[in-house]
Amino acid sequence: MSKPLTDQEKRKQISVRGLAGVENVADLKTNFNRHLHFTLVKDRNVATKRDYYFALAHTVRDHLVGRWIRTQQHYYEKDPKRVYYLSLEFYMGRTLQNTMVNLALENACDEAIYQLGLDMEELQDIEEDAGLGNGGLGRLAACFLDSMATLGLAAYGYGIRYEFGIFNQKIANGWQVEEADDWLRYGNPWEKARPEYMRPVHFYGRVEHHPDGVKWVDTQVVLALPYDTPVPGYRNNIVNTMRLWSAKAPCEFHLKDFNVGGYIQAVLDKNLAENISRVLYPNDNFFEGKELRLKQEYFVVAATLQDIIRRFKASKFGSTEVVRMDLTTLPDKVAIQLNDTHPAMAIPELMRILVDDEKLTWDMAWDITVRTCAYTNHTVLPEALERWPVDLFQNLLPRHLGIIYEINRRHLERISALYPGDHDRLRRMSLIEEGGQKKINMAHLCIVGSHAVNGVAQIHSDIIKDTVFKDFYDVDPDKFQNKTNGITPRRWLVMCNPGLADVIAERIGDDYIRDLSQLKNLLKFVDDDAFIRDIAKVKQENKMKFAVQLEEQYKVKINPNSMFDVQVKRIHEYKRQLMNCLHIITLYNRIKKEPNKAWTPRTIMIGGKAAPGYHTAKMIIKLVTAIGEVVNNDSVVGDRLKVIFLENYRVTLAEKVIPAADLSEQISTAGTEASGTGNMKFMLNGALTIGTMDGANVEMAEEAGEENLFIFGMRVKDVEALDKKGYDAMEYYNRIPELKQVIDQISSGFFSPGEPDQFKDIVKMLMHHDRFKVFADYEDYIKCQDKVSALYKNTKEWTKMVIHNIAGCGKFSSDRTIAQYAREIWGMEPSLEKIAAPDDPR
Repeated sequence: MSKPLTDQEKRKQISVRGLAGVENVADLKTNFNRHLHFTLVKDRNVATKRDYYFALAHTVRDHLVGRWIRTQQHYYEKDPKRVYYLSLEFYMGRTLQNTMVNLALENACDEAIYQLGLDMEELQDIEEDAGLGNGGLGRLAACFLDSMATLGLAAYGYGIRYEFGIFNQKIANGWQVEEADDWLRYGNPWEKARPEYMRPVHFYGRVEHHPDGVKWVDTQVVLALPYDTPVPGYRNNIVNTMRLWSAKAPCEFHLKDFNVGGYIQAVLDKNLAENISRVLYPNDNFFEGKELRLKQEYFVVAATLQDIIRRFKASKFGSTEVVRMDLTTLPDKVAIQLNDTHPAMAIPELMRILVDDEKLTWDMAWDITVRTCAYTNHTVLPEALERWPVDLFQNLLPRHLGIIYEINRRHLERISALYPGDHDRLRRMSLIEEGGQKKINMAHLCIVGSHAVNGVAQIHSDIIKDTVFKDFYDVDPDKFQNKTNGITPRRWLVMCNPGLADVIAERIGDDYIRDLSQLKNLLKFVDDDAFIRDIAKVKQENKMKFAVQLEEQYKVKINPNSMFDVQVKRIHEYKRQLMNCLHIITLYNRIKKEPNKAWTPRTIMIGGKAAPGYHTAKMIIKLVTAIGEVVNNDSVVGDRLKVIFLENYRVTLAEKVIPAADLSEQISTAGTEASGTGNMKFMLNGALTIGTMDGANVEMAEEAGEENLFIFGMRVKDVEALDKKGYDAMEYYNRIPELKQVIDQISSGFFSPGEPDQFKDIVKMLMHHDRFKVFADYEDYIKCQDKVSALYKNTKEWTKMVIHNIAGCGKFSSDRTIAQYAREIWGMEPSLEKIAAPDDPR
């Protein structure tokens, strides 16, 4: 028997990783050594792993630079319409491997590194995640950047270069502990500072009215310093730009008015200004009205708009004029997409520039603003909607408050004309919420100031039109659209699951990587025994590899033949990790009751971060770890049930766990998860979904066939009916014996013997004020999980269902999503054409 292939030999056989030509490999080795020796100055002659990583990163980066310069030159000459994606979060993860994939360098680099006696995976593990996001919204922005470059759009991602990204999560005796994410400590080889494009941003001050217009004076200035990161398209030689702003104090900061002894303090005070880009707010789906956060929101908007207008004015216009001064054509050349309401200040800021600086009339300025801006809504949870106190605005951004008041006056005038005497409608639709303290409703500002408003899955877009923003839909039905989210198949298949990508390419070619709709061609192979075996084999290999890492980290023996049942996402009551917990305990009780029955073994993994101030979410983590303590140490249960809390869930861990998962848990209460994107990643990587009819799950069931997902629980209409009737948790508790047993165990301290009432808050919430109705779906969830267990015993039927799922994934590429944004919102045409590589003659 031949000896098994090493990881390195296996990787060489994977066609989707690009060709390793001899000259190519030799060049890479030469350049690697050049970078390494340049890095190792005379005082250090022993290279560390980190030195090797930086040498490799710089070698790969060299391949980006020529393409980057040429792409930007190409845009300057062609003067296309440009799209600006404004987001306070870009959850990028690692860059090295993604760059190698998109530049078709992966096999060549692998071979070069191997010949140099180094281990590629070890080097990749040195790179820090760029964790500049909380979850779905920030990761969506990252997928969109990849797709916009792949589709040849002249696109720019604009955001903040946080010094500290999302915290690192440590679990200490079952509790989450946060630790600062000092991701820039060793430097970032993928960014380039651009001090020549530094921009001033103004805060505070006061407003003066003059005959020739309004002036905002006596402001405090903070400088915005841009850092550019290249964004390569997939093998099309296009490299776009993500520009992140960092806050700098101006040189004369407070120094002009220091008196004797005040100098040191004045220099120390520079920190205050520079705090703006210090840290990412770690809230997901929750609004915290802090002044520093509003400063961040205005900071990114003000710096970005100056950049947009500078670029618009400087672009070649045909070939006649060198500089464009007429801003009326802005919407023909610029599209601004607002990722949620966080960058909503772009609307009043653009109005301020057009009216105060460019001296346009209000009506002309408003027309330009609305035609330029578009808004993506990401949630309907009331606690997540941004409502800023007016007095905070009055102090921080007095001119913008005045502009918002005027926008609101004209908006309400229009509504009044349409609905004379309907004062309640005016109150509901106002940008200013009256009451205790007056607040600005940022979603209302975005809707009024945009030409397009979209939800992120069909069900979510329908809910927006029928409920939350119904009044706005009634007056402007054409504004409202749907753009179902998607994921990039480069990172989320080719990069993280090359084995699966290759098995697919062997059957249908590798063009599907650019056009994911081609996955439907896999349906021809749903009864092909060899294909079924190959799909199952890749999954098993991914599980073995991940099990090794789990055992190392958690010292728990993993049964690789058990079903890997995974729920990874931010911890939130609406995502119902608690319902998962109730299932785990139910399973445990059943095994204890009939230990000799042939149970389907499961390894249940739950992972995700809780916002530091979200007490209930932190208790949920403690509950999961407490259940694990009991279950994993019960010899009667053995390897038939294991529970693991995955520590520090982040992009890089997702890339490891998702390819290894058998079952994907997508169990939010119907009507609460706007879309979800993790659901799509699991589907593409050969897991089956147990889920409610919520978010994009609905469309996944539509694409793959509802019979190929495990759908359970209330639909939106059932939730509404239950709300009307009144949800009574006690009724379920008294009617369902297994549920009662589970709750009594949690309540009595079965899982916290040292502190019996540890979880009393959770039980009290579930029994008396559970907004997300866990008990109402419990029974159907358990029954559905029983079906999952039964099917898992039949590997062939399970795998055939997996193939149906993979084949139904085409719609969920972010390429499709972005093509729809481009055509239906931005007025741009995507293209799969390559541009010339830097080494080609032009």
